[in-house]
Amino acid sequence: MLVSHILRQKGRDVVTVGPTIALAEAAHTLAKRKIGAVVVIGVKGDVAGILSERDIVNALAVDGTHALARAVSTYMTRSVATCGERDTIDTIMEIMTDGRFRHVPVVEGGRLAGIVSIGDVVKTRIEESEREASALKQYIAAG
Repeated sequence: MLVSHILRQKGRDVVTVGPTIALAEAAHTLAKRKIGAVVVIGVKGDVAGILSERDIVNALAVDGTHALARAVSTYMTRSVATCGERDTIDTIMEIMTDGRFRHVPVVEGGRLAGIVSIGDVVKTRIEESEREASALKQYIAAG
């Protein structure tokens, strides 16, 4: 199964922020939208970074509440692992496991095309397993 399948199911909407907004505002966005990460978009519309709940916790641990007034760019993860729509779910799972993160932006033609979370991957895997089990049951019942 491919990343494009996940995007067809969940949609392509991605919550983004600019690099200059305050960390507190980004944290508010995460809480309000009930999500675990936002993609930080640079001035050219490219993926400049990603800010996750973990980044916010680390910022608070290092700089205390002063971090909340500082720009997202101070604390975001700059080296963002991305994927394409033609990547397989197995590839995405490996990227997430190796990097120890839960969100991978999807980039096509240099532009943000969506985002895949570990929840999306797990949901897709479960649906895939259920379809396989159903097909096997039908095969056995027919035989």
